Amino acid sequence: MSPFVRLVLITIVLIFQGCAAGPGVSTGTPQINPEAQAVSVYRIGVDDIVEVSVWHNPDLSAKVPVRPDGMISIPLVGDVMAGGKTPEEVSAEIAGKLKTYIRDPQVAVILTELRSHEYLSRVRVTGAVRNPVSVPYRQGMTVLDAVLAAGGTTEFAAGDRTELYRKEGESTRAYAVRLDQILKKGDLSTNYPAQPGDVITVPERVF
Repeated sequence: MSPFVRLVLITIVLIFQGCAAGPGVSTGTPQINPEAQAVSVYRIGVDDIVEVSVWHNPDLSAKVPVRPDGMISIPLVGDVMAGGKTPEEVSAEIAGKLKTYIRDPQVAVILTELRSHEYLSRVRVTGAVRNPVSVPYRQGMTVLDAVLAAGGTTEFAAGDRTELYRKEGESTRAYAVRLDQILKKGDLSTNYPAQPGDVITVPERVF
C-alpha cells in the first residue's frame, strides 16, 4: 500500500470517528459534582413520610404523610407545618406546642420515606429506548442502569451515538456514550456514573 493511500484511509477513519461523536460532543470523561449527589441538609417535602415520637407518650406519637399543603397532623397538637423544614425544626415546633399539655416534652421526628426528594433528583432517558423514563437517582447509578430502567434500546437504536447531557455551571455539556459497546461487548469505559439532572439520549439509526 502506497503512503498516499495509507494517508487517505487514515483521514477517512478520523473523519468518521469525529462524525460518530457528533458536533459539540465531548469524548472526555464527565466530571461528577459531589454537591449534586449529596444533600447536606434535607428539608421535608410533600409526600414524605415522617414518624413523630413523643417520649413516654405513645398515644401522641404518629407516622404521617406530609400533605400537599406541607402540613402534618399530630394528636393533641393539630396541624404543624413540616414542608420546607428540617426534622429538627419540626420536632422543636411540636415540642413547643406540647408544653401546654406535657412537662418538658421530648419529641423526635424521623423521616421514614423520602418521597419528595425523588422528584427533585431524577435521571431521564429519551430517544430510541423501549420506555422513555424519568427515574429517581440512586447512589451508584450509571448510564447502563438508567438505560436498563428504560427497558433497553429498540432495534432502531444507534447505541454508539448515545449522548449524556450534564449541566456544568451555567452551561450544559454533552458526552459521547458508546452504548452498543457497553451492551454487546461489555466495554464499560463510557458507562459513566450518573448524577441528578442527567439526560441520556439514544438516537435512531439513519438508514
